[in-house]
Amino acid sequence: MDCLFCAINDKTIPATIVYEDDTVLAFRDIAPQAPTHILVIPKKHISTLNDIEQVDETLLGHMVHTAKKLAADEGLADNGYRLIMNCNADSGQTVFHIHLHIVGGHRLQMSLG
Repeated sequence: MDCLFCAINDKTIPATIVYEDDTVLAFRDIAPQAPTHILVIPKKHISTLNDIEQVDETLLGHMVHTAKKLAADEGLADNGYRLIMNCNADSGQTVFHIHLHIVGGHRLQMSLG
């Protein structure tokens, strides 16, 4: 399998890691769309949201809980932040390993495009 995020998880490609536990890894996006832009990935490879199964519910909840903690650690909680998950190419997904974007640090526009 040739997956960029699996390689980051395996530490064969460097990243600025901000959090890691047994199930998730979080690192700074290399092309940030806001002053704070962190990606939270599961260590388990799941290509898209269409591929999640019921057994993954706890993992997805843990990803969101991790994002909440990181947003607080980054000073985003009071003013606000956005969590984004894309599914497939038309949504903007470019790496086919599910990931949760934490975006904040300035006032975000309501654009969904």
